[in-house]
Amino acid sequence: MRLATALLALLLWLPLASHGQQLAPVPALDSPVVDTTGTLDAAQKQALVQQALDLQQRKGSQLQVLVVPTTQPEDIAQYTTRVFEQWQIGRKGVDDGVLLVVAKDDRRVRIEPGYGLEGAIPDAIANRVIQEYLVPRFRSGDYAGGITDATAVLVRLIDGEDLPAPVSGQQVREPGGGGDTWFLALFTGVFAGSLLRGVFSRAPRPLRGLLGGAGAALAAFLFTSTLLASGLAGIVGLIVAMLSGHPGRFAGGGGWGGGSWGGGSWGGGGGFGGGGWGGGGGRSGGG
Repeated sequence: MRLATALLALLLWLPLASHGQQLAPVPALDSPVVDTTGTLDAAQKQALVQQALDLQQRKGSQLQVLVVPTTQPEDIAQYTTRVFEQWQIGRKGVDDGVLLVVAKDDRRVRIEPGYGLEGAIPDAIANRVIQEYLVPRFRSGDYAGGITDATAVLVRLIDGEDLPAPVSGQQVREPGGGGDTWFLALFTGVFAGSLLRGVFSRAPRPLRGLLGGAGAALAAFLFTSTLLASGLAGIVGLIVAMLSGHPGRFAGGGGWGGGSWGGGSWGGGGGFGGGGWGGGGGRSGGG
């Protein structure tokens, strides 16, 4: 029982030790435009989605918009890098994605292009788009207008870039991405649930299930920073932990697959300030 108590304490402590302060979650990638603040109405969002899908069909590039309340405790550059890594924006080997992040309550905005678009959207151009198209509209509260103007400029810049043509028959990515995240959540649920089923083998089955689900959910959130993935892992962990039989004989798997736009990780870049709003664009690393 001492081992069980120690393991449970470790699972509860790991997220705190790793983050110190809970990181803002990365939303599930279910659309070219993800707005967790409700700032954009349905018509505004649909127009932006169609613009992004048309660009991908025409050029192969991915334009992604994300509106969140805050990126704290990370600054917007760190958060954008984490989103870029998890969403894998841009075609693999081409790195031709661009991510526009608006942190509404923080009054911060960032444009993050991949290496494949470094000629079309260098740092200086990204900052000009922010200064000339986003900030003036945002100051007056017209978030939809600012995002629409900025993405229109980005589309024109990408259209002028010499990029590999889309593969013949390539399907435009529709909502329902993030396959890697869901697979990781499923694997974490199976692994943690099976492990805790053995540790708490003498505990009543309902208690064993609750502990397995809680441990799996915490572990999944540690790895993905996504509440939906954490919930999935918790459910799987609960089911696995409640199974009867000798621990370790359980084997399972499966998951959801999703197309990936490829890409890598980017960060850095200059800052921009004006009228209380700030932002920037940049690249470092990537692959």
